[in-house]
Amino acid sequence: MKKIIPILFIFFLIYGYVNKEEILIPSDAIRFRIIANSNDLQDQELKMKIKDAVEEELNRLMMNAKNSQEAKEIITENLTNIEKIVNEYTPNSKISFGLNYFPEKVYHGVTYESGEYESLVITLGTGTGNNWWCVMFPPLCLLEGKETETDDVEYKFYVQEIIDQFYS
Repeated sequence: MKKIIPILFIFFLIYGYVNKEEILIPSDAIRFRIIANSNDLQDQELKMKIKDAVEEELNRLMMNAKNSQEAKEIITENLTNIEKIVNEYTPNSKISFGLNYFPEKVYHGVTYESGEYESLVITLGTGTGNNWWCVMFPPLCLLEGKETETDDVEYKFYVQEIIDQFYS
């Protein structure tokens, strides 16, 4: 029995590596994006401070959301509150909730296609700087902030597990 656990672990690790299937973000997922004013260090730091503050509030608000419809309702009901949080850092911003454009992104070996997605987008100033984004429902943003020492295969299994939790 003691030998079977390492064998199973190696099997799943090899299986995941060989079958590099893309992790598909569900079509009704809700994304969260912040676009910095510029790529100046000060603007990028401001972007991350706002990200942390808004993300903390969103995590608190949506901790009990069971599906994307509930999550959308929570966000819509709290847009004014989110705007107040952003305005504590800068009055020069634009907040959009609905269908917004996202560029292609490759993260942990997974390509996320560009396109229009249901999302909360905060644009700071001119919005010409690098952006940060994640999927806030299902709650994949939590993965973005954590320093992980796992490889891509373990990450993909974990992300798929979270997606399955909300869509099974």
